[in-house]
Amino acid sequence: MEPLLGPEVAAFRPGWPALLLWVSTLSCSVSSPALPSPSLVPQIRTSYNFGRTFLGLDKCNACIGTSICKKFFKEEIRFDNWMASHLELPLDYLPSYPANYSDDSKTWRPVEISRLVSKHQNEISDRSICASTAAPRTCSIERVLRKTERFQKWLQAKRLTPDLVQGLPSPLLRCPSQRLLDRVVRRYAEVVDAGSIFMDHFTDRDKLRLLYTLAVNAHPILLQIFPGAEGWPLPKYLGSCGRFLVSTSTSPLQESYGAPPDQAADLAYQLLGVLESLRSNDLNYFLYFTHVDAAMFGIFNNGHLFIRDASALGVIDKQEGSQTAAMAGENKDIFSCLVAGCQAELPSCDTIPEKQSLVLVCRQVLPQLLQGKFPSPVQEQIDALLVQCGEDARPDPEVLGAASQLKDILRLLRTCDPRFAYRYPDCKYNDKF
Repeated sequence: MEPLLGPEVAAFRPGWPALLLWVSTLSCSVSSPALPSPSLVPQIRTSYNFGRTFLGLDKCNACIGTSICKKFFKEEIRFDNWMASHLELPLDYLPSYPANYSDDSKTWRPVEISRLVSKHQNEISDRSICASTAAPRTCSIERVLRKTERFQKWLQAKRLTPDLVQGLPSPLLRCPSQRLLDRVVRRYAEVVDAGSIFMDHFTDRDKLRLLYTLAVNAHPILLQIFPGAEGWPLPKYLGSCGRFLVSTSTSPLQESYGAPPDQAADLAYQLLGVLESLRSNDLNYFLYFTHVDAAMFGIFNNGHLFIRDASALGVIDKQEGSQTAAMAGENKDIFSCLVAGCQAELPSCDTIPEKQSLVLVCRQVLPQLLQGKFPSPVQEQIDALLVQCGEDARPDPEVLGAASQLKDILRLLRTCDPRFAYRYPDCKYNDKF
């Protein structure tokens, strides 16, 4: 029988009472007196099982990892008071949860606890895993995945190569280069000794967790390989527990649709700058969106705009070139179909235009942020440039030119005051900010 917790979690038994209290609060099934009577013990045990299931630890190693579970057990990660949504959905149906994180139990900072996919989608994919071997509706998911031909190849591999990820649905892996895959292995934070491009230090459990994460949603992997600490516009990956990941907290961009003109101009300017950094950067990776919406972008409390959801980001290696997944259709298996069924073939990497992310953002995000914010004739100029920038039929240079003109206008509409803490007071002394 597969262990439900990794060794690093199982060894930390002193923190389990804290988890019992925490999940008891979640399930609202037990009020916790200082000295619980024997009659309450079964109820507490039931609550603990609910908590383990809530986190997805009962599904490991078909999960993200266990690197931050100790923080939960030590109550150094605490959910905000409001756990239920305004729609009164059950707690375990929410896609993400606001929480607070501490390294010393004294100072706290906001974080976000989120799922790779919805609970409903997890249930569908788990059933599909069992059905793939004509197993009962419930089965040992890990045992089924371990027996697949793909995972057996992973077990033998010392290096993550493009053939091992062919057929996986993530845009990250649509055009994988060896340089990109080496970066995935070297930066993978769920193993103890990260830093090598070889997987000699990966246990069987580590390999299954990495493969499962890449197959379901590569968002946490992107946070690790393109960290904000190195200038990438992504929140910090703090770790995972079961099927949840913990990252630094941002507020969704759509919450700023009603922002005053100077703040709207600042956010739009930042967003165009983010897309520019994805197209052109020192590492020679071309990152592009396959689709966008405002919820994919977030704002830190200092006003800095980041990519909140990286699941729709594709990556093309401009330096090494990408090994196009021409055989992807022949390599589809249960890992290819865990999220939305076996998807249709994606377009060739060679057909991804440089303008793609700009067109999507100028068409679907910026109009709502900038609409009716400014006096005439500035508003008319902005609206006209948004139309040009959002026209997919225009050639790349015209779209890029319209975006550049729009960015120049927005730069002049920004103001310099403490509301924009990410660039204040630098903006008082340097026009760059």
